[in-house]
Amino acid sequence: ALDTLTTEQCIDLLNQTGHAVDIAEVGTPFIIEQGMSPVRTFKKLFPHIEVLADAKIMDAGEFEADKCFDAGADIVTVLGVSYDETIEGVVRSARKHNKKVMADMIAVKDLAKRTREIDQMGVDYICVHTAFDIQGSGQKDPLTDLKVVNSVIKNARSAVAGGVKPETVDAIAAEHPGIIVVGGAICNAADKAKTAQEMKERMQKHEL
Repeated sequence: ALDTLTTEQCIDLLNQTGHAVDIAEVGTPFIIEQGMSPVRTFKKLFPHIEVLADAKIMDAGEFEADKCFDAGADIVTVLGVSYDETIEGVVRSARKHNKKVMADMIAVKDLAKRTREIDQMGVDYICVHTAFDIQGSGQKDPLTDLKVVNSVIKNARSAVAGGVKPETVDAIAAEHPGIIVVGGAICNAADKAKTAQEMKERMQKHEL
């Protein structure tokens, strides 16, 4: 997850870590600051890496998703708290472009119920997300939430984001989510390439 770095810093980081990274997420703060420009840049420079546009779409689903996919995004996020019609619009856009949708379950109150509903809408991933603003508060445990999602999904794959660290990645990977999003643990590491490689190897141990 790339949220607070400049485009140049991100390119340098992906040059260091690209061997161990499957997906480059253009984070919401990055999109707010620079729009779709980083999506286009990363897709051009790193064609072997999938680009996730963390647009957190909450309205005008098909229209906004079209913009992301047209810019080269492989995966686009829509908020699980959105109206069903919005999520369905993002899914329609993804099908037109032969791309993927991730439903971000941040702030969803009844996780099991909403997961069951969204799982019927054709999304590719349902992502439990510990919000940045409450990380460290103890209000949310991504591992517990991941187990809830895994217990009810039948069609989509699960994903997890928010505060994933080297010391927590093994327990998370053991639940076999389709995607594990890692941000600060790599971006702020002293040896970014080594940290990315080590985390990837620990995920692969669990056949992720």
